[in-house]
Amino acid sequence: MSKVNPKIDLVFKKLFGTEQNISLLKSLVNSILPKDEQVTKLELKNPYNPSDYLSGKISYLDIKATDENGKWYDIEIQVAPYDFFGMRLLFYWAKMYSTQLKSKQTYEDLRKTIVISFINFNYFSDKEGHERFHRRIGLTDLDTGEIYEQTDGLELIFVELEKFQKELPDVHTTLERWITFLNKAHEYSNENLPKEIATEEIKKAMQELEIMYFNEIEQEHYESQQRRYLDELALQRQRERHEKQDEGKIQNAIDERNIEIAVKGVKAGFANEIIGTLTDLSETQINEIRNKLIYK
Repeated sequence: MSKVNPKIDLVFKKLFGTEQNISLLKSLVNSILPKDEQVTKLELKNPYNPSDYLSGKISYLDIKATDENGKWYDIEIQVAPYDFFGMRLLFYWAKMYSTQLKSKQTYEDLRKTIVISFINFNYFSDKEGHERFHRRIGLTDLDTGEIYEQTDGLELIFVELEKFQKELPDVHTTLERWITFLNKAHEYSNENLPKEIATEEIKKAMQELEIMYFNEIEQEHYESQQRRYLDELALQRQRERHEKQDEGKIQNAIDERNIEIAVKGVKAGFANEIIGTLTDLSETQINEIRNKLIYK
């Protein structure tokens, strides 16, 4: 069983943002990208360095990298929601894109920048039964859906971890394996890693988690983020309970109103079919109301 949580940004950065684990980052990035956009090489632009904590950089725990074609990536994990999250991502993208150019470079040297966000909360509202845990957003022609070469510089990719509900027998893709690992690392060790996710990369990631060490400042940050994660989880459960209670109150009010309408319909001599159309009550329910009125 892993002693640390890979959903905490510090652990995520130490796991995927170091030179010795570049193969893990490449596997993670490729699991998200389409087959025709797979990368063969990644170069870290801000590799994890414990000394950053001494210089106050503890809050910057995203991972920046470029591939063999010069394309830029910003990869992060976010455990708790907050206001204007999408705008923040756009700001990060704009900053990365605009700071690519060095002295004597021109616009043609700009390369596409992709922001990849693993988020432990539901950000997008999907219709029930059509939930998507993986979403790619870019610039397209609003009339035709076309993508143009010189304006294809932006892509935002979201992976909503909580929306992934597949059980192990149904886990088949590399992305599904990585999501399962992130969601359930606390349940596993290399000794009991399920065969459905036991690839070489995930075995290595599991091993890295098991031996991960924190210095004093890192431990303080990890515990702080872990408390925030648990607090948000508790708040979410509380919100869900309140929503269910509210839904119950609303349904009770609807039921009472339907019965009231049915009573008036029976007294007015309406047929069961008409009353059923107005109230969604079944014929059995309407007949019960009739009987109660007769023997009242």
